[in-house]
Amino acid sequence: MRICCIGGGPAGLYFALLMKKQNPAHEVVVLERNRAGDTFGWGVVFSDQTLAALRAADPQSAAEILDAFNHWDDIAVHIGGETVVSGGHGFCGIGRKQLLSILQRRCMELGVELRYEQDVQDDAGIEADLIIAADGLNSRLRQKYAATYQPDIDLRNCRFVWLGTKKLFDAFTFDFQQTEWGWFQAHAYKFDGETSTFIVETPEAVWQAAGLEQMSKEEGIAFCEKLFAKVLDGHALMSNAAHLRGSAQWIRFPRVVCKTWVHYREPLGLRSAESVPQGERGGSGRPSASANGVAPVVLMGDAAHTAHFSIGSGTKLALEDAIDLARDIAAHEGDLKAALDAYQATRSIEVLRIQNAARNSTEWFENVDRHARLDPQQFAYSLLTRSQRISHENLRLRDARYVGDFERWLARRSGLDATVPPMFTPFKLRELTLKNRVVVSPMAQYSCVDGLPADYHLVHLGARALGGAGLVFAEMTCTSPDARITPGCPGLWNDEQMQGWQRIVENVHQHSSAKIAMQLGHAGPKGSTRVPWHGGEDLPLESGNWPLLAASAQQYLSGISQTAKPMDRADMDRVRDDFVAATQRAAAAGFDWMELHCAHGYLLSSFISPLTNQRQDDYGGSLENRLRYPLEVFRAMRAVWPAERPMSVRISAHDWVPGGTTPEDSVEIAAAFKAAGADLIDVSSGQVSKAQKPVYGRMFQTPFSENIRNRVGIATIAVGAISEADHVNSIIASGRADLCAVARPHLANPAWTLTEAARIGYTGPAGLDWPQQYLSGKQQMEREFERQRGAGLAAAEQANKALGV
Repeated sequence: MRICCIGGGPAGLYFALLMKKQNPAHEVVVLERNRAGDTFGWGVVFSDQTLAALRAADPQSAAEILDAFNHWDDIAVHIGGETVVSGGHGFCGIGRKQLLSILQRRCMELGVELRYEQDVQDDAGIEADLIIAADGLNSRLRQKYAATYQPDIDLRNCRFVWLGTKKLFDAFTFDFQQTEWGWFQAHAYKFDGETSTFIVETPEAVWQAAGLEQMSKEEGIAFCEKLFAKVLDGHALMSNAAHLRGSAQWIRFPRVVCKTWVHYREPLGLRSAESVPQGERGGSGRPSASANGVAPVVLMGDAAHTAHFSIGSGTKLALEDAIDLARDIAAHEGDLKAALDAYQATRSIEVLRIQNAARNSTEWFENVDRHARLDPQQFAYSLLTRSQRISHENLRLRDARYVGDFERWLARRSGLDATVPPMFTPFKLRELTLKNRVVVSPMAQYSCVDGLPADYHLVHLGARALGGAGLVFAEMTCTSPDARITPGCPGLWNDEQMQGWQRIVENVHQHSSAKIAMQLGHAGPKGSTRVPWHGGEDLPLESGNWPLLAASAQQYLSGISQTAKPMDRADMDRVRDDFVAATQRAAAAGFDWMELHCAHGYLLSSFISPLTNQRQDDYGGSLENRLRYPLEVFRAMRAVWPAERPMSVRISAHDWVPGGTTPEDSVEIAAAFKAAGADLIDVSSGQVSKAQKPVYGRMFQTPFSENIRNRVGIATIAVGAISEADHVNSIIASGRADLCAVARPHLANPAWTLTEAARIGYTGPAGLDWPQQYLSGKQQMEREFERQRGAGLAAAEQANKALGV
């Protein structure tokens, strides 16, 4: 093939040398707009895993890169006069200029043609079978073919400047400095024997308030030298961006995501297979993409995607792009179209995974003021686990001493003198103490007749109480017959139902150390529907429907659901009084905890969300007005709920619909309920509108919990895709929530908490009570998981040795 790489950065150079190595008959040329030796930036960082991939792809260049690397294991976090160090992270730093020099020499050894000072404005005059658009962040080719690539560029909120210093850092160092304008942070690491990268970052508003926008380049550098004088030990900061003036050296990071990575300059199928000479056909006998004259233009590196520098993956992704495309071309010899399809299909998944982690990391650094409210030890832990790529147990593998010390520190804060995983530390709210941080979510079971909880709920909730969780929630329980979602929903509108619940509560208290919570709610516009297994979720009953209420007239399913009536004052008084009566019955039944359901599009949620509240009176319009009725109900309930028992509120922190409730709104919502007497916010999202477009992923709602907890100063429950002990430990340890609600895993395994304790090797006793009837199964389970962990560690160690890690 004739291959042209536009851009002489790591992606273009590495792909060029890999293709020339793969087949010396390839004609490979690299066109670079700068002069040989010109580069901007300082050092780049790789993980040990990336090094293993380079060794496998091209041992010769990998050996040179390894010889030039500065390797370190530690991450050091400086904040508030304290330093926290964690080891075992396996980073390597190398100067960007040195890396490019190594790749350039290797290209020349293999016969790649390097042409410098070639500022390619357009690909129109390039004759090649394959064009690699590795022309960087501001890719001209990506812009030219934007209709194909469909780039999404998100300009992030922080300003940063890329500097260097002669101060050599022995660890990857994060230094945080609070100023009168806000927080600044430095990311620093050495990349050769005499120089370190020193990146200074701060939110846009702080950057402007500090006056950096008006400063010259020299003044801005002097500002940073003074601010970070302690960690710099008197060393100066340097800039190598001579082409930038004044505040232009401070930039905002653009997150680039492209839907498609390959553009064909001409439509496929221009020539039939019969008209293509045999020598131009692929191994299958079909013409390759290049034989069709289409000359694919393939994005690579920063032209295709970016990942925030805080996870050090930009160069890693560029090199791995090159490795994967070269591999796919070799695997589909003669069929370039198939190779490019495979490249885009597999590579885009891995890149998206890294970009999601980078987004988490980016947002963490954009909100340092929120995290800085944590103690330095927890702040550092939160930083280490910010991307969700490093979990609690992964951190333990890296540095068991650090994790052990941190667990002891965290346990002492909860009154324990032991080393205890975070999920098994106690939690106290008002006069109630939970033995651990695991909550069985309120999960609709639709298994009552006339709202009466009976044997099914006795078994269902009792089994989960025996399963080790600290708190077990009853499902949303309705305050009147017309408050139900379905005819199968439980109620608490009469004394017979109260007695049914009392039997269940007494069973939980008698046979377990778990506490049990009641969640009261009103279905509102989502009521009078079928049980899901009787014809579909959210569909109205075929007969016997009851009238619906909402903040404003609405149909939850447009054209299908009943239209809910806007509540008048009489309706509001009746519903409020129903909540109060149900609260009194819940207290009499002996529940330990009360929660008011104000989420998921149900009645009280319909007042809060602007999507469903179109009222023109005092209960509509501003968020303050929309909260007026839910707060009225809450205050009335709190007045009759025993003062020593906690009361929480479940909210939807994000409607996932333009014009709906936002995470920023959720902070105001939580603050209002806190002022009304709420002890905790149960932070969920969505289910307000069928137009929602959530961004799913593991622990995907936890950032909403963290936002509320650390800005409002109220305890929270994190919910959503929390399925492992590792998730719970990471969330609790990092201060993202105080409790974790686990739903579907508890449906599959009532003893989820006991099982997960054995899985991570925790045998108790703190926070973990095995029923004495089950003790014979405890040791067997613990031995089996211990055997599995040992086998897994041995396999991982063998794999790492094979890769040279």
